[in-house]
Amino acid sequence: MSDDLQLILADTAESMNKAIGHLETELSKIRAGKASPAMVDGILIDYYGNPTPLNQVANVSTLDARTISIQPWEKNMLQPIERGIMQANIGITPQNDGNIIRLFLPPLTEERRKELVKKCNGEGEQAKVSIRNIRRDGIEQIKKLQKDGTSEDACKDAEKEAQDTTDKFIALVEKHLAAKEKEIMAV
Repeated sequence: MSDDLQLILADTAESMNKAIGHLETELSKIRAGKASPAMVDGILIDYYGNPTPLNQVANVSTLDARTISIQPWEKNMLQPIERGIMQANIGITPQNDGNIIRLFLPPLTEERRKELVKKCNGEGEQAKVSIRNIRRDGIEQIKKLQKDGTSEDACKDAEKEAQDTTDKFIALVEKHLAAKEKEIMAV
C-alpha cells in the first residue's frame, strides 16, 4: 500500500481517536450521582468583562460525594461566579455563604437517571456521526488518489481498512455508553 494511502488511514484513525476523546470529556460532565469538579468545567465567569473558565478564578474541589466547593481567589468574585453557574443551567442551585459557594447535588430520581442516559446516548450519537463523517472524508481522499493513478486494488483495500477502523471506533463508543449508563443507573 502506498505512503499516501497509509497517511490517509493514519489521519482518519487519529481524527476518530479525537472524536472518542471528545466523547469521554462530554460524558465526564454528565453527573452520575457523584460530585466531580469536571461537572463545572466549561462554565464561564465574567471576570472583569472577560469570559473566563471557572477553574481559573476559583479553587474547585469536592467536599464529599454530593458536594462541590468553589472558593474564589478574590472575594468580590462570589456574585459573578454564582451568576455564571445559574446561567450555565447545570440543574444545581449554588449556595453562597459569603466565603465559598457550595453546590449540593440532589439524589437522582429514576426519571432523572433516564434523562441522563438519554443525554449520554445523544452525545454517543454525535460521536458516531463525527466518526462516520471522518470515514467518508477519508474514503473521498482515497478515491481521489485512485483517479490520480493509484491502483484500484490498493484503494479498495484502504477503503476496507477505513471501514474496519470505523467499526472499531463505533464499538468503542458503544462500550463507553454502556459503562456510563451502568454508572448512572446504579442506585
